[in-house]
Amino acid sequence: MAPPLRTARGRPRRSVVAALLGVLALTVSGCAGAGALGAAEGARTITIAIVSNPQMEDAVDLAPKFEAENPGIRLKFVSLSENEARAKITSSVATGGDEFDAVMISNYETPQWARNGWLTDLDPLMAATPGYDENDFIPAVRKALSGPDGHMYSTPFYGESSFLMYRKDLFARAGLTMPAKPTWPQVAEFAAKLDDEQSGRAGICLRGKPGWGELMAPLDTVVNAFGGRWFDEGWNAQLNSPEFRSAVQFYVDLVSRYGQPGAATAGFSECGTQFSQGNAAMWYDATVASGTVENPEESKVAGNVGYAPAPVGADGRPSGWLYSWALAIPRTTAEKGPGAVEDTWKFLSWMTSKPYQQMVGEELGWESVPPGARQSTYRIPEYAESSKAYAPQTLQAISSADQDRPSSKPVPYSGIQFVGIPEFQDMGTRVSQQISAAIAGQQSVDEALEQGQQYATTVGETYQQDGAGQ
Repeated sequence: MAPPLRTARGRPRRSVVAALLGVLALTVSGCAGAGALGAAEGARTITIAIVSNPQMEDAVDLAPKFEAENPGIRLKFVSLSENEARAKITSSVATGGDEFDAVMISNYETPQWARNGWLTDLDPLMAATPGYDENDFIPAVRKALSGPDGHMYSTPFYGESSFLMYRKDLFARAGLTMPAKPTWPQVAEFAAKLDDEQSGRAGICLRGKPGWGELMAPLDTVVNAFGGRWFDEGWNAQLNSPEFRSAVQFYVDLVSRYGQPGAATAGFSECGTQFSQGNAAMWYDATVASGTVENPEESKVAGNVGYAPAPVGADGRPSGWLYSWALAIPRTTAEKGPGAVEDTWKFLSWMTSKPYQQMVGEELGWESVPPGARQSTYRIPEYAESSKAYAPQTLQAISSADQDRPSSKPVPYSGIQFVGIPEFQDMGTRVSQQISAAIAGQQSVDEALEQGQQYATTVGETYQQDGAGQ
């Protein structure tokens, strides 16, 4: 039986059920994905739940190479959108389901689930894999994917922070210069000047799609930049604070006035398409987006994009997020018989290895290499040359991100674009739904945050009762 859920400070929670109800409510009923890749009689089938982002789709395309090298293993991918993956994977792992041998999670889930005993300790497997070199992982990413004991419980496929992408040609034509360290008010001014409704070009693209990992990811960094926070040190909800409200009003106004059409339904993928097709002058999002933006086969603006750090607030503190899509092995995999964990690790270590990075670059193009995980990636000459426009900014953003100090004010939780507690999956999604409705013009920001404050207050009170805010 897994240990009880714990608070952000590591204290046992009294109710596991309460923490999981919101997550289970989000669970999708079905999975969409590839079936077993040429399953052979007698072969072990490894089922992997994976997020359907471009780099992950590349891994699915390259997986037959792994099967050719390991004829006793067949792979089955369950490919899901980000929101679906988070709900389905959380439901499965938290309830001890055994449908997945490996799951794609992040630095949000990993520390919590490691503490709960839901994941396999990967340190012994890494140490027993010749040439895997876990010390090659970027330190900030490795730390973010470790449990309380310092061991890694998921292994990074890619790591990311956030930055501002902008069209250099449009800035030059308008006589604008992007500052080395832009502020959000400056970004709003640029968006106003570059927005061109007649030609179908938005001044900026920003996520508005509901989801704690969709809209709330960029919006939380704006909240941080404005000096806002979800909770104060005593776990009192702060969504109705002047700083939080100012940040949300700014974001809603910016995307409503100068953002892409249908902003309330646009997430990472939709903004990526808009920007790559030349329909937006700027895009603030994950650093991993550079792989798509700079791919000449997918992007009309490849080679014409500038990269600036995540916009800051008045105090000038770094405001980029820290995130890693990583692969983990649920503890239930060990119950499937001898060799189940080891065979699963064979694929995970293949997909997150140095040779995999080289193979992607040589076969799919260097802009497709999963970034932000291994330090050695940035020493590959071909990759260094092809990514020189954005690689230094990516490394700087990841290295300067501080999960323990997201805002200028102290907080009782860890996380920059999320609150590192189990309830955030439900709370963050509920709040995002309210704010997305404000972006769509269905209600005011004050009405959205009034509801959000109620959700957050309920969560904060459980931590106050447990003494976590003391």
